[in-house]
Amino acid sequence: MATAVCARFLLQRSAQGFLFSSRAAPAFSSPFLCRAHRLGPSDDEIYQRTTVSIMQKELGSGAMIQSYSSHGFNIDGNRVFGPCAVLPPAILQWNVGSHKDITEESVSLFHLLEPRIEILVLGTGARVERINPSVLALLKSKGIAVEVQDTPNACATFNFLTSERRVAAAGLIPPPVSTALEVTE
Repeated sequence: MATAVCARFLLQRSAQGFLFSSRAAPAFSSPFLCRAHRLGPSDDEIYQRTTVSIMQKELGSGAMIQSYSSHGFNIDGNRVFGPCAVLPPAILQWNVGSHKDITEESVSLFHLLEPRIEILVLGTGARVERINPSVLALLKSKGIAVEVQDTPNACATFNFLTSERRVAAAGLIPPPVSTALEVTE
């Protein structure tokens, strides 16, 4: 119907002496763009209905580390003093003083959890420190990948893994007070 109306319109105009060239206006060159035709769902290449979905943050997306200092951590608004273990269901104080205190016994809480942790991020303070190889072997035998980093990078890595909905845990030791930015008089 619409193409017939457009064709009739074009024939009337051409009979009156209009000259059509390849540079004609788009309304004259396409029957789909004339006024008699309205776009509808059958014209799926030209007409596409737009939908919008509002995504909301789902509950239980995991703990996020908001900040750290030499005293401890701010995790989801909870202030934790000293070393801590961030697990999917809880935040616990972790009884280690330095990277030397990370033993098979101190990481046992990470491999006893259900659901099983995919990756454990260890923050060893101001710099990356070596962890006892027997501890790493134990975690590997339990099917847990281990990432050892300095604490600032460990916090960022844990947040990234949590945002991707990975089952991750973190063992974090606060970095010592930095003297690099202190003002001396």
